[in-house]
Amino acid sequence: MTRGILIAGTEAALSAAIAGEAAKRVESFAAAFIPNRIPASGGGGVTDTAKALIPLMWNPGSPISSRSLTLAAENRLERIHEAILVCVPPSLRRKPEELVSSDIDGMVNDYIKGWFFLIKELTALFKNRNAGTLVLVLSEIAGKEKDATVDLMGPATAASFRALAQGLLAASIGEPYEVLAFSSAETGEEKAFASFIFKTMEENNRRNAGKWHKFGRLGIFGR
Repeated sequence: MTRGILIAGTEAALSAAIAGEAAKRVESFAAAFIPNRIPASGGGGVTDTAKALIPLMWNPGSPISSRSLTLAAENRLERIHEAILVCVPPSLRRKPEELVSSDIDGMVNDYIKGWFFLIKELTALFKNRNAGTLVLVLSEIAGKEKDATVDLMGPATAASFRALAQGLLAASIGEPYEVLAFSSAETGEEKAFASFIFKTMEENNRRNAGKWHKFGRLGIFGR
């Protein structure tokens, strides 16, 4: 049986780099990406260079869709061994009174509710099977530019994902599956970060599970 890899998360350069690393290791992997709904969020999209990619649909705000995504990935891959969730927070620099209701609603669905729904399905699957690896990847928010309008959305979604990941790391103690968390604040280092993620996953060192791994130009730091 081949190694089953599911990647889900933000459509961004980091997700593309992680997909590229997966393509080096398996003949096929499944992925479902959240499109950039906010024009100001920026970031590169997932390029269609990996022939191994099996694209799947996911509506993060729907618990039914999260369950359907998990089942579809299982059907296409035969089994999910590793699920990698990638959060690249959207950026929206607007004054509070200029926020658009649809942007707020979309942010909550895609970057808060969606993670909870999908994690619920994946951890239940891994626990029932007594095996599996859940990997949470966060692109940290860079400091705001001087005199720039404050980004109200990006830091809020990053903080939510970080808190969820921290809780999952603690909750995974004693569980039959592993949880690993990674973060990086480096821009332009997506490929190196993605390579580090997979190298850490593949070390088969249980000491790597249950904690954060922070990537940076000056070194790699566990926390």
